[in-house]
Amino acid sequence: MTYETLAVERFGAVCRISHNRPEARNAESRQLLDELDHAFTAAAEDDGVHVIILAGKGDHFSAGHDLKEAQRERGNFTVEERWAFESKRYFDYSLRILHTPKPVIAQVQGACIAAGFMVANMCDIIMAADDAFFSDPVAHSLGAAAVEVLVHPWVLGQRKARELLFAGGKLTAVDAEKIGMVNHVVPRADLETRTMEMAQRIAQASPFALKILKRSLNRTLDAQGFSVALNAHFDTHQLSHVAGAFQAIRDGGLGNAIQSSKA
Repeated sequence: MTYETLAVERFGAVCRISHNRPEARNAESRQLLDELDHAFTAAAEDDGVHVIILAGKGDHFSAGHDLKEAQRERGNFTVEERWAFESKRYFDYSLRILHTPKPVIAQVQGACIAAGFMVANMCDIIMAADDAFFSDPVAHSLGAAAVEVLVHPWVLGQRKARELLFAGGKLTAVDAEKIGMVNHVVPRADLETRTMEMAQRIAQASPFALKILKRSLNRTLDAQGFSVALNAHFDTHQLSHVAGAFQAIRDGGLGNAIQSSKA
């Protein structure tokens, strides 16, 4: 398949899948999400791929959902239509990255905002450039209850998750490394090389051993209530779409909320 919004590259046993809308700060449009799901499925089914890198071309990993497209195409969705769209493209697609039976490394530079935060944290390892920052300003910018997949308390801990979500602030790559969300922070110029080194090192292990090890690690999360918590929040997030704050922002133009998320 030829992708219009992604760049897919092979480096031996490593497949790098990159958001490729740098002119839009790699905002995740409907097409990009569909292509991303297709690319991950293809990489998962390719026996020659042992490790996947999820990256972003240009200055930023991803500024989140494409809100201009959302306003244009889904601004008047019914509750049922919005639930179906977000359940498939935001929730299910994200969880498929988490459950991809191969190690996935996020290669993050610049902005990693809202849905970008959500997708990056579906990966097993996060390599971040020293200019990277993480944010979920949705409660402030959209009047909604965070993004669709509330992974935040699982990767940040309860206190930091509450601060980030309630205050709508930013987390630097260095701070994210200190609390364990990011594995390594490296100079921007070295990010691609260091990420590839990590991927190639992991790719030397037995693919089957990695597959069942990842399954066990994911089951450890589920034993702690991970899946139940994520599913519960998704429904709560949908409820926030019919609240007055979200509807007022929607009527004023979802695209205007982008300004609240810019660096």
